Amino acid sequence: QLQLVESGGDLAQPGGSLRLSCAASGFTLHDYTIGWFRQAPGKEREGVSCTRSRGGSTYYADSVKGRFAIARDDAKNTVYLQMDSLKPEDTSVYYCAATRAKVVFDPLAEYEYDYWGQGTQVTVSS
Repeated sequence: QLQLVESGGDLAQPGGSLRLSCAASGFTLHDYTIGWFRQAPGKEREGVSCTRSRGGSTYYADSVKGRFAIARDDAKNTVYLQMDSLKPEDTSVYYCAATRAKVVFDPLAEYEYDYWGQGTQVTVSS
C-alpha cells in the first residue's frame, strides 16, 4: 500500500555530507508535493525543504539554504535530500512527507501533508 520509506541517515562530521532518500511505493511521487521535515530532541518538527509536484518549485528553510538540495528521480520513484556542510544543529530525525493537494499555501508547514514516513536519524558530531 501507499508508503514512504526514508534512508541514508548516519553519523557525520561537521562539514560533512549525507544524502537522504525517500522511496515511495503504492503511488507515483511525480504527482505529489514532497516535503522534508526534521525534529530534534526537545524541539518541534520543522520544515526543511519541499519539491512541488510535476516539475514545480522548490523551497528551503533559511537555516539550510545553500547547504541542502532537494531533487527527484522519477524513474526510481524517489526524492533525495542532499545535505552538505553539515552542522551539529542539523542533528535530527528527518522525515519525508507527501500531499496530492493541488494548492499548497505553506510548503514547509506540517499541516499541509497527508502521508509520512517513519524517519531516519542524522547525527552531526565531532
